[in-house]
Order: sequence, then C-alpha cells, then structure tokens
Amino acid sequence: MLSVFLQTLPFFLIIGLGYGAGRSGFFPEVATAWLTKFVFYFALSAMLFRFSANLTLADVLDWNFVMAYLWATGFVYGIATMVALLRRISIQEVAIEAQCAVIGNVGFLGVPMLAMLMGEAAIGPVMIVLAVDLIVFGSLVVILITGSRDGRMSLGILRTVGLGLLKNPMIVSIVLGLTWSGLRIPIPDPMNDFVAILGGAATPGALFAIGASLASKSAERATISGWLSFCKLVLHPAFVALSALVLFRVEPYAAAVMIAAASLPVAGNVYMLAQHYGVAPKRVSASILISTTAAIVTVSLVIGWVNQLY
Repeated sequence: MLSVFLQTLPFFLIIGLGYGAGRSGFFPEVATAWLTKFVFYFALSAMLFRFSANLTLADVLDWNFVMAYLWATGFVYGIATMVALLRRISIQEVAIEAQCAVIGNVGFLGVPMLAMLMGEAAIGPVMIVLAVDLIVFGSLVVILITGSRDGRMSLGILRTVGLGLLKNPMIVSIVLGLTWSGLRIPIPDPMNDFVAILGGAATPGALFAIGASLASKSAERATISGWLSFCKLVLHPAFVALSALVLFRVEPYAAAVMIAAASLPVAGNVYMLAQHYGVAPKRVSASILISTTAAIVTVSLVIGWVNQLY
C-alpha cells in the first residue's frame, strides 16, 4: 500500500505546487483560468484523441460496463438526492449536491493518473466513465436546474444540452479519435508527434491547474460539503465495486479501472456549473477542496486495493 501511495504522491504534489502558486498570488486567478482553458481545449483533447485513435469502438464500448457504472452512480445520486430533499432545499440545489456526490475529476486527474498507474489499457474504461458522466449526468443537472426554473420541460432545454455536448472538447476529441480509428487511416508521423507533444502537456498542466483553482476555494458549510465528499470518495467507489464485481460481473481489469475512476474527488466542472447558474457555488467549492485534500489518502487506498483484482 505504501508503494501505491508513493506512486500517487507526485500527482498530488503537483496539485500542491499549483495550490501554493495560487495561494501566494504568484499565479493569479486569471492565469489559472487561461491555463485551464489551454489544458481543456488543447492538451487534454490531444491526449484523448491520440489514445482513442488507437482504439476501436469495440475496444471501448462494453454495455455491461456501462450498465454497472450507471446503476452504481445512479444509486449514490439517489442517496444524495434524498438526503438533500429531506433538508427541504430547492431542486436546483438538490441537483448540484447530487452532482458533487458522483462526478469525479476524471478528465483532468483520472485520465493522466490512471493511464500512468494502471497502464494505457486503462484509457478505454476511463473514457467510458468520462462519457457517461458528461452525457448522462452532465445533461441531467442542466435539465433539472433549467426545468425547475422554467417550470416545465421544453425543446430549448434539450437544445441547450445538445449544444453543450457538441461543444465539449473531450467528447469531440474522443469521437474524432474513434472515427479516425474506424476509418483505419494511419496517423502520419508528424501529426502523431504533434498530438503526443501537445498531449504530454496535459498531465502537469491539468494537475497544476487543479491546485491553482483550489487556492481560491474555501471550506464554508463544511458539514454538508464533508457529507458530499464522503459520498464521492467512499460511497461512490463502494457501490461501483458492488455493481461491477457482484451484480454485473465486469471483467476484473475494467472493473478495477472503473472503481479507481469512481474514487476520484469532486470535479471542477461542477463548480463551473454552480457558478454559471448561481446555485450553491460556495458549497461546491468546499466539496472540491475537502474531497481533493482527503483524496491524497483515499485514492491511494482504493488503487492499492483494486490492483489486487487483476
């Protein structure tokens, strides 16, 4: 277990370096915003395109895997929703809290870290998790917030969701990569080198950006945020393990990657949504800060355990 902790430690040290740079003011918020944009639209997209271009849809799409992840994530989503409803908060806040409970930092932290720690074969399962998070739960939170404000479902809401997915560079890069692979077109060496160099910036850039963004977050409303962090770091991977290993009997390596991905801390894009819609941004901010800090230990424990499954 100590060896796994030491393997994950460099990733969190880079996050800590970004946090220190942001907290000291050496790396201001505007710089963090631009670094995040670079990673999101260029570096991470190049990495995802390169990985997916070397896979086929048959390699990636496993409906048993999808159903196992959907069942477990939906179950924890339901728990967080019920607890929030018992506190008699608005549907918009309920939707944001449920999002915190199940949406992990798969794009910025999971893709680079799990590919390095569990091998490049982890990319396929990680991309499925990322796609389900973005397409299913990313759409659901927009539908719930917008629908509760309008008082009804409308074509406008569906159009907003659809455009959001089409504009998401992670979805676009995965689709383009799989399409390229499906056409069986060799990637020219200069292009392969281009995406490899650009994608190489994704890991340090994403980790540093996570840390720098945490510097502007506070731990207000720590009780609720602590509960949401518990859902994300403990309940989510626990129910994913139950679903993958017992209920749906997913292949051991893919199940291990799914569980590891589920153990990741609350994603930064939940905060972007909360800020965009003006729904509990401080609560989300605290959840990201608490879960990311605790993840230094919990993610190492989970990865150490799942490494024994295959």
